[in-house]
Amino acid sequence: MKSDLKKLLSAQFLTAMADNAILFVAVAMVMQGALEGDWYIPALQGCFLIAFVVLAPWVGTFADTTSKPKVLLLANIIKAAGALLMLIGVEPLIAYAVVGIGAATYSPAKYGILPELSDDESKLMKSNSWIEGSTIVAILLGTVVGAKIADQSITVALYFVFSIYLLSALITMFMSKLPAAHQKEKKGVLGSFKKTIQTLMATPSVRFATFGVSLFWASAVTLRLIIIAWAPVTLLLTTSEEISLLTLFIALGIACGALLAPKLIPMHNLKRTQLAAYGLGLSVLMLMLTEDLNAARGLLFIAGVCGGLFVVPINALLQDIGHKTVGSGHAVAVQHFFENIAMLLATGIYTWSVATHVSATTAMMVLGVFIIVATSIIAMKLPKEEQSN
Repeated sequence: MKSDLKKLLSAQFLTAMADNAILFVAVAMVMQGALEGDWYIPALQGCFLIAFVVLAPWVGTFADTTSKPKVLLLANIIKAAGALLMLIGVEPLIAYAVVGIGAATYSPAKYGILPELSDDESKLMKSNSWIEGSTIVAILLGTVVGAKIADQSITVALYFVFSIYLLSALITMFMSKLPAAHQKEKKGVLGSFKKTIQTLMATPSVRFATFGVSLFWASAVTLRLIIIAWAPVTLLLTTSEEISLLTLFIALGIACGALLAPKLIPMHNLKRTQLAAYGLGLSVLMLMLTEDLNAARGLLFIAGVCGGLFVVPINALLQDIGHKTVGSGHAVAVQHFFENIAMLLATGIYTWSVATHVSATTAMMVLGVFIIVATSIIAMKLPKEEQSN
C-alpha cells in the first residue's frame, strides 16, 4: 500500500470517527434533557446534510482545481471549528451545520484522490474497499466512544471530538503535495456543474449507479434515525451508549461487505448489486418483526453486509468514469448532490412522521418496502446489455 494511501486511511479514519462521535454527543444531550424534542435528532442530521446539496457545485470544482491534500486539511479545520462552536455553547443545529460544511468539502477530495493513488481498476476497487471498511470501523468506534464519554460528560466528549479533527488535519499535512488534477475553467461554477451532470448522466451505468447510491444512503440515514427511536421502545435500551452498541452491528456488516465486494461484485457487473439491495430491504422488514436483542443484532449485521456489497462497486464505478471524463472530484460532488438530496428528503419525511406520531415500527416497515420497490424500479433502467454481463 502506498504511503499516501496509508496516510489518507488514517486521516479518514479519524475524521469519520469524530463525525459520528459528535452526532451521538447530541443524542446524549437529548436523552439527558439538555435538548428537547423527538424531532431534534433528525433535524440535526438535516442541518448536516444541507451543505452537501448547496455547496455541491463548488466543492467538486475546488477539489479538482486544488491539491487534494490541501482540501482535506482545510475541511478538517472547518469541522474542528464546528465542534468548537458546540463546545462554547452555540446552538447545536448551527454548529453541526458547520461540521457539515467541512464534510461536504472533505468528501470529493477523499474519494477523488483515490484514482490518483491507484494504477488500475482492480487497485481502485481495493482502495475503495479499504476506505469504506476503515470508515465503518471508525463509525463504530466514534459512535460507541462518543456516546460513552458523552454519557459521563458532554464537555469532555466535545473536547475529544475537537482534538480528533485536529489530529486528522495534522496527518494530511504530511501527504505528498499532489498537483491539481484540472485547471480552473473559464465558465461559471454553476454552468460547469450543470455540464458535469449532463456528461455523467449520458452514461446509462452512471445513471443507475447514481440513483442506486442515493437510494442506499437515504435508506441508511433513515434506518439509523429509526433505530434511535425504535430501540428504547422495542428493545428497552435506555442510554445513548446502549443504542450506539446496537448500531455497531450494522457498521460491522458494512465493513465486511465492503471488504468482500471486490471479490463478489466486479465493476463491470452492476446487476449483482440489486441482489444486495433486495437483501437490505428484506433485513429491515424482518427487523421490524423482532423484539429480541440478539436477533436484532444479527439482522442489522446482515443488512450492513448487503449495504457494503451494494455501495463499494458503485462508488468505484463513479470514480473511475469521473476520473476519465469530468474529473473525479466533480463526479463525486455530483454523486453527493443527488444522494444528499435523497437523504434530506428521507430525513424530512421521517421528521414529519415523528411529529405526526407515526411509530418507529411502522416507519421501519415503510422503509423496507420502499427499498425493495425502489431497487426494482432503478434496476429496470439498467441497459439490457449491462444486465447480461
